Amino acid sequence: MKDKSSILSGGLVLVSLGILIFLQRTTAFGFDRSWPIFLIVIGAGILLQRLRDLGGWIIGSVGIGFFLLRNGKLHFELTAYILPLSLVLVGGVIVWKNLR
Repeated sequence: MKDKSSILSGGLVLVSLGILIFLQRTTAFGFDRSWPIFLIVIGAGILLQRLRDLGGWIIGSVGIGFFLLRNGKLHFELTAYILPLSLVLVGGVIVWKNLR
C-alpha cells in the first residue's frame, strides 16, 4: 500500500508542476502567484500516505496561507505575524513531544 501511495504522490507532484508551468506560459496567473499550490499538493501527497502526519498538515496549511497572501485574500499585516508564530509554535510542540 505504501508503494502505491508514494507513486500516487509523485504523480500528483508531476501533474501539478506541469499545470503550474502551463499556467505560467499561457495566462496571467504566473508562477509568482501560483507556486503555493505546489506546497498544497505536496502536503496532500504526504497526507495520502499517512493522514495523521503533522508535516503534511503543516506543509498544506503553509501553502494555503501563502496562496491566499499571494493572491490578495489576506492582509500582509495579519500574515506577517501569524504565519511565523504558528510555525514556531507547531515546531516547538513537535520538538517537545520528541524530547519527552
